[in-house]
Amino acid sequence: MNRTRLEAFSDGVLAIIITIMVLEIKVPHGNDFEALKPLIPIVISYILSFIYIGIYWNNHHHMMHTVKHVTGGILWANLHLLFWLSLVPFTTGWIGENHFAPIPMAVYGIVLLMAAIAYFILQTTIIRAQGERSLLARAVGNDIKGKMSPIIYSLAIASNFVSQWISGALYVLVALIWLIPDKRIEIILRSENEHK
Repeated sequence: MNRTRLEAFSDGVLAIIITIMVLEIKVPHGNDFEALKPLIPIVISYILSFIYIGIYWNNHHHMMHTVKHVTGGILWANLHLLFWLSLVPFTTGWIGENHFAPIPMAVYGIVLLMAAIAYFILQTTIIRAQGERSLLARAVGNDIKGKMSPIIYSLAIASNFVSQWISGALYVLVALIWLIPDKRIEIILRSENEHK
């Protein structure tokens, strides 16, 4: 199977996820800045989640460029990732509406952790299907960011019941780590194209 259908479906799901999140931000009943005050936690949670979805979309896009053919395992691994990402709007709304309360923040972290694990499973499934010398296998290398993220998410979930500020800072930290452009796949693809 060609990767185009997989990419198009994934792009559509991610676009819907972002749309659902923004629709959770209700228009205030007032015409001054004071009316916006209750929306601050909702907007902050939306911004963080938008960044996360953007990071997943960007990395998924690059990863799919390394795929030569799509197997059934890749399809299921991709759906697994999309399942966890589809829960982000729910948890985003929950933490925003409840002003970053411990239980919603913990559930938010669990969804982020499971999405990271699902991404790792998808990456591993692609490498198995394409071979250990595939473009993705060479680009990923020892994947320090990918290994650090689940550890930080786990710390954030655990620390949430001590301080939501620490937990929130750890969620932001993971987003910042991934916001730094990861050029590994681009470099490998460029190198491959130069050798053709």
